[in-house]
Amino acid sequence: MNLAEEFGDIDIYLFDQLLKGTYTHCRKIVDVGCGTGRNIHFFLKSGYEVYGLDPDANAIAHTRALCSRISPETDPENFVVASAEYNSFRDNLFDLAICSAVLHFARNSQHFESMLAGAWRLVKPGGYLFARLATDIGIESVVVDKGNGRYLLPDGTTRYLVNHDKLLHYTKALNAELHEPIKTTNVNNIRCMTTWCLRKRG
Repeated sequence: MNLAEEFGDIDIYLFDQLLKGTYTHCRKIVDVGCGTGRNIHFFLKSGYEVYGLDPDANAIAHTRALCSRISPETDPENFVVASAEYNSFRDNLFDLAICSAVLHFARNSQHFESMLAGAWRLVKPGGYLFARLATDIGIESVVVDKGNGRYLLPDGTTRYLVNHDKLLHYTKALNAELHEPIKTTNVNNIRCMTTWCLRKRG
């Protein structure tokens, strides 16, 4: 098996969930902030019903081209130019929403909560949200507060950061449950990326 052809450039922690079979019965999937489609390659090839949204029109054009190439039976119009907080997909439509490297681009707490709510409302009861986002977990002493919840990281980027307690707060506020412990990868002490895996209570 050629893993690159099968899975593309998938997030390794999303791949981990596939290996565990977490999303085996999730047939209808949306990638919120899909970019150029790096996390939907496997789902397209494997016959899932796949949708996506991204505010970047060029990224959506690239994703539609990917879709046409590896899953010609999928309607390219499933992929739309829209933001997480403002999208036209109806509530409770998807078994799985992927939101990878998106939420940390929030401008402030209100924007973060709007983005999160926009992704969460798409998930049907019993469904899943897979989120990866930058946090300050493990690097609290080396990030610089720039205001509005945004911090300068040692890697030179500025991101909206949450911490472990905030993630637990939002988990409870969403009436969700963690189906995996919160896990954080520290990249050479210059940034930390956290995997936040939620299941919507039925």
